[in-house]
Amino acid sequence: MSDTLSVYINNKNVHEYKKTRLPGLERQFLDGMDLDMDEGIELNGELIASPNKDQRAHYVIMCLLHGIENESEGMISSTCRYLANRLPELKKIRAIDENDNFTFDLIFNEIN
Repeated sequence: MSDTLSVYINNKNVHEYKKTRLPGLERQFLDGMDLDMDEGIELNGELIASPNKDQRAHYVIMCLLHGIENESEGMISSTCRYLANRLPELKKIRAIDENDNFTFDLIFNEIN
């Protein structure tokens, strides 16, 4: 299993996150993110009242990509921690930015 989560935008490696065991306070922070999402999330203009695991991941990835776009280290760090913890087998996010509209693929089976 890879210990790194890589983020590519338009085929360029823009971020590497080293997966580590999280201390209790950081795990509590991630639980808080889930509690916030329990209230509902918006994806592609649609309100999802009870998002499932895949919808949560999609939402967090969109937040990560916008964090990278806006150079928000806090957003990048928290979203990478969430994804690495909630999707431990995720190795790579491969995104395409077309006119500020992201599409992406999740890669679970490639070695970084």
